Amino acid sequence: MSDKAEISVIIPVSERHDDVRELFQDYRQALDGVGKSTEFIFVLDGDYPGVLEQLVALQEQDDRLRILRFSKPFGEATALSAGFDRASGDIILTLPAYYQIEPSEIPRLLAELEHSDMVISHRWPRAGSGFEKMRRNLFHRILRSFTGASFHDLGCGARALKREVAEEVTIYGDQHRFLPILAGRLGFKVKEIQVAQSPRDHFRGRYRLREYLHRLLDIFTVFFLVRFTKKPLRFFGMIGTVTLAVGAAFLLYLVFERLFLGMPLAARPALLLSSLLVVLGMQILALGLIGELIIFTHARDLKEYTVEEIVG
Repeated sequence: MSDKAEISVIIPVSERHDDVRELFQDYRQALDGVGKSTEFIFVLDGDYPGVLEQLVALQEQDDRLRILRFSKPFGEATALSAGFDRASGDIILTLPAYYQIEPSEIPRLLAELEHSDMVISHRWPRAGSGFEKMRRNLFHRILRSFTGASFHDLGCGARALKREVAEEVTIYGDQHRFLPILAGRLGFKVKEIQVAQSPRDHFRGRYRLREYLHRLLDIFTVFFLVRFTKKPLRFFGMIGTVTLAVGAAFLLYLVFERLFLGMPLAARPALLLSSLLVVLGMQILALGLIGELIIFTHARDLKEYTVEEIVG
């Protein structure tokens, strides 16, 4: 294999995986017809001896395959970041370690990348019960209302992106599914296309309610990153001002009652509550100011734009 491939395929492997031998054969067959040199990077997110043994055997047959293994699970976002760091291709393809889309659809992702910076998959028609579809629709509607992103299947890991996207966008925790939103925030062109869902997508419908609650928290995190990363005072200032105003209004009302109606203050829980709201509001405002100072101090190191073209 040459030192630099044209396409780098990154496949993070966690507890959720299919037979990697069959998976690799199908992915390789789909990409062999593209006409570009390809490398495959399997990132094992933890200790999976059986999978590692199978990959080593495949590596002996195909030197385009590379293996990274973590000492313990760090999450899919970290696995993708490690793959990005070691990818040599100008085009990066992320694929799940289990069947989500038909492998024959992979060349379409690469073809659409000629006119975009990132192409993501929307499995359609989507299998699953009516309740599962309702939960998915609710999740994406909440996401759309918070971030303005109108994507339909952020849970699909089959994505094609240019190297610049992987270099500019930072992901951590469970933010891998929100990579298209974070890329769009930096000005990259993100396109979603409908692809056929694999009938071997055995993991559809296995999400528990707890995982959806975790995703709601992730949505809030992405909402903050997209809207308020460079202006934290607007976020904390809004919350702090409302909290402070409510507390101050309560205090003024209590003072009015004491001065003009002769009602005592010492034995009233409302006095403690209003005082706490005032103090809390001031602390939230101070937190926003501290955030602004941090942003100002590191402004030269922060970048929130991408240059598409320089003319002249």
